[in-house]
Amino acid sequence: MALFVPWMFQWYDYLPIQYENLIVGIDYTNYCFSVLLFGLSLMLILLGKKALTMNREVIYFYFFLTVVWIFRVCLASFIEPWPLQPIPAAAIGQLVASDLLTVMMVVVSVCFIKELRHK
Repeated sequence: MALFVPWMFQWYDYLPIQYENLIVGIDYTNYCFSVLLFGLSLMLILLGKKALTMNREVIYFYFFLTVVWIFRVCLASFIEPWPLQPIPAAAIGQLVASDLLTVMMVVVSVCFIKELRHK
């Protein structure tokens, strides 16, 4: 979803074409952050069984990704909410999905913390 945000919301319509460095910088930031979140999430899915066996390294990795998602949700929900125009359903859907995912990740993190304290 995030890979297509600049086109969905016509970011480039607001930038003069002569600022190619700015456009490339926006693209690089968008692509790298999207790949980072997707890659970290995929790695945790693949390492899920190790997390359930309480492998500390995988759990710390999960905690880090949870903090990244908490930051993303705080940014989108409180600090700088995403504008609803031009596609309100996409903006609302993305906000609700990221909030739900973050809540689930926090719940799992709390369960991991409780389990780690019992060991």
